[in-house]
Amino acid sequence: MKKTFLLILIFSLFCGLTFATDSVEGYWISVDEKTGKETAGWQIWEENGQLFGKILSIAGKPQDTKSGASGKSYDNFLNGADLGTVQVAGTTWIWGLTKQASGKWANGYIIDPESGSRYKCKITFHKADGTKYKEDTLEMRGEVGPFGRSQFWKKATKEAASGLR
Repeated sequence: MKKTFLLILIFSLFCGLTFATDSVEGYWISVDEKTGKETAGWQIWEENGQLFGKILSIAGKPQDTKSGASGKSYDNFLNGADLGTVQVAGTTWIWGLTKQASGKWANGYIIDPESGSRYKCKITFHKADGTKYKEDTLEMRGEVGPFGRSQFWKKATKEAASGLR
């Protein structure tokens, strides 16, 4: 009886740890909604109740490319550093989102490394359904006031997200 109870307890703990991550966490490839081309490989993770996203690699550019936003800075981003001095790959450009529901995060920020524009950010996971979403998809929405736009990112492996060139 004790062995059965112990096995059930171990199995429950294992399942709890396995399914503890939110579906938005992992590796993704951003896709330009106008051209359909891959733009960057990302890692998305949760830390202390907030969601973050870092660019791992960029497509079509040297991996040591700096942000194109020289002269722009934000107090709550990299201690007010001039964005023109910040390398795109390896930098956390998404931060501070809080969980609204499983697969839905909001109330954080994203900075476009090319323009330096900062947007309010929402991220929603869409499970592949065979119709609208052919594969697991991450909807990343940047907003300024009532206006915004969404990009739809595709699920990737660590190697694929890190390997864009």
